[in-house]
Amino acid sequence: MRVPRSLLFVPGSRPDMVAKVPRWSPDAVAVDLEDAVAPADKESARDAAVRAVADLPRDTGTLVLIRVNAPASPWYDDDVAAVAGSAAHGLVLPKLESPEQLADLRARVELPVVGGLETARGVARCRELVGGCLAVYFGAEDYIASIGGRRTPEGREVLYARSEVVLAGAVAGVGVLDQAVVAARDEEAYRADAKVGRDLGYDGKICIHPSQVALAHEAFTPTDDEVAHARAVIEAGSSGVGVLDGEMVDDVHLRMAAAVLSRAGRRSEAELDHQDGLDA
Repeated sequence: MRVPRSLLFVPGSRPDMVAKVPRWSPDAVAVDLEDAVAPADKESARDAAVRAVADLPRDTGTLVLIRVNAPASPWYDDDVAAVAGSAAHGLVLPKLESPEQLADLRARVELPVVGGLETARGVARCRELVGGCLAVYFGAEDYIASIGGRRTPEGREVLYARSEVVLAGAVAGVGVLDQAVVAARDEEAYRADAKVGRDLGYDGKICIHPSQVALAHEAFTPTDDEVAHARAVIEAGSSGVGVLDGEMVDDVHLRMAAAVLSRAGRRSEAELDHQDGLDA
C-alpha cells in the first residue's frame, strides 16, 4: 500500500460526510470514532461508521481506515471487533504507546495499522513502535497536552517531537504523516505548516477539513520542475561524479533525486487509481 499524502479525518457519526469522501479524493480517509465523537454517541457512531464504510465504492483509490478509540478506553475492544468485521482496508490506532498494544492488536486483526504518536510516552518510544505499522502520524495537539506545554503559531514547542517521529520512520522505512492544522479554513497556515513538514521529511499530512486535501497533495507532490531537475541530476551523475549547473553531483544528490522521482511515481499511481475508480 502507498503512503498517503493526505489523511482526511471524517466523524464516524456523520455517514453523510463519509459518503462524500470519493468527491474529495484523499489518498486515505480515517472514519473517526475517537476525538470526533462524544462519549454518549460512541456506540451509535460505531455502527454508523461500519455501515457507511460498507456503502463506499470500492476502487476509488482512497485507502479507507477507521480510527478506533484508544486502547485504555472502554470502547476499544468493541471498536476493534467491529473494524475487524468491516469493509475497511485498515485501522488507525490513536495514542500508541507500547509494543504490547501493537502485539495485542495484531492478535485480534490482520489489517494494516496506522499508529498515532501523540503522547509523551508514544514519542519517547517511537523507534520501538513504528516498525509494526503501515504508517504513523504525529499528533501535536495531544502531545502538547500530555506534556503540559502550550501550542504556538511558530511550533517550536513541537519541533523536537515532530523531528523524532520523522526520524524514527526513516530509520524503519515506514511512512510518516505530519501534524494537523486546526485552523481548518486558513489555507496559508496549512501551506506554511505543510512546507515545514515536507522539509523535515514527512510523506504526507493530516487533513481535518476536505479543503485541506488538495493543499496536502500540493505540498507533498513534486512539481514538474522538481521532477525535471531530478532527472537531470540522475543523468549528470550516471557515470560517477558529475556537474549540473556548475554544481557537483555525487551520490547524495543521486539519492535525493531518486527520492523525488519515487514521490512523483506515487503521485501518478494515485491519480490513475482515482481515475479508474471514477470510470468504473
